[in-house]
Formats: sequence, C-alpha cells, structure tokens
Amino acid sequence: MAEHEHLQELARIRGLMDRSTRFLSLSGLSGVIAGVAALVGALAAREHHRALYWNGRTHDLSSIQEYSPARWLDSGIGEHINFLFVDGMLVLMVALLGAFWFTWRRSKSTGQSLWDGSAKRLLWNLMIPLAAGGLFALALLFSGAVLMVPSATLVFYGLALLNASKYTLDEIRWLGLSEAALGVVAAFWPTAGLFFWALGFGVLHIFYGGLMYLRHEHAQAAA
Repeated sequence: MAEHEHLQELARIRGLMDRSTRFLSLSGLSGVIAGVAALVGALAAREHHRALYWNGRTHDLSSIQEYSPARWLDSGIGEHINFLFVDGMLVLMVALLGAFWFTWRRSKSTGQSLWDGSAKRLLWNLMIPLAAGGLFALALLFSGAVLMVPSATLVFYGLALLNASKYTLDEIRWLGLSEAALGVVAAFWPTAGLFFWALGFGVLHIFYGGLMYLRHEHAQAAA
C-alpha cells in the first residue's frame, strides 16, 4: 500500500512538472478543424483555377513558373494568385478560431491557464520559424519561383512545429517531422503543390489531431 501511494505521489509530481513546463491543453479537435478547413480551401482553389483555365483566362499551373510578378497582371495567373491569398487567409482564420475555441475549452477542463509561461514559450518558438518561412515564401513569390512556395511553406511549418514541440504534446513533434518531410518531397514535384498543400495542411492535421484527441481527450470527455 505504501509503495502504491509512493508511485501515485511521483505521478502527481511529474504531472505538476509537465504542466509547469509544457502546454498540455492543446486540443486535438483544433487540428481536425484546421485540416477540414485546409481541404475545403484546397478544393476551392482547384475549382477556381479550373474555371479560369476552361474560360481561357489563364494557363495550366505548370506554366506559372514562367511568369514574373510584372507579367501576372497581363494574365489570369495574377487573378488566381490573388484568389489563393484570400483563400489562404480565410483558411488561416478558421484554423486560428478553431484552435482558440477548442484549446480554451480544454484548458478549462484541465485547469491550466490558456496564457501561462508554457503557452508563451510554445508560441515564441513556433513563431520564429514561421516568420522566417513566411518571408522566404514571399521572396520566392516575388522572384517568380511560385511553384516552390508550397514546398517552402510545408518545410518551414514543419520546422516550426518541431521547434515548439518540446513545450507541448509529443504528437506535435511527429506532425512537424511529417510536414517537413512532405515539403521536401513536394520540392521534386512543384506542379503538384496544391495536392501537397492539401495533404500536409489538411490530411496530416486531421490524422494527428484525431490521434491527439483519442489519446488525451476522449477518455476525459467520456467521463
């Protein structure tokens, strides 16, 4: 009996240490919502380009690499890139709102503050690689290397998750590794960038978000 109580006390101390150094209230449902939003956004982007292509207002995606920003306005490619930007911003807004809502709800059930020291460290370590990746993607865009943007965003997003994973759940590390590996593969098939975007930001988010929910939230929700 004494040994059992000793083990329970050690588990309690370990839990307290984890909560003080790692943000454990991140909800897997936020990843699922982000993934669904990304898939819807990718479908909308594909249909928009298909409509422009069949109406003769733009060319096949494989020809985008031949265009510089100065020539985008003379073709439908500029219109499609503008659509992609708005589409991406809407997906990002839905993902952020979903992340805030589900994580706030989970933080209430776990008793961990939504904005404690671990959350600040998580956000800081996430934002530095993301900011670098965003600037790098803009440089690719304005240099005309449009088809390499999906690969670059996946790689930097994966590195950002990997950098922040030491302050949250272990599944985030594997998600980061998967995103970075997928981005490297996407670099060898630049004309399939939209497919890899959907796979990385959509399918992988749904898979790892569902895994996080089953491992850390399902039992608590059932109780």
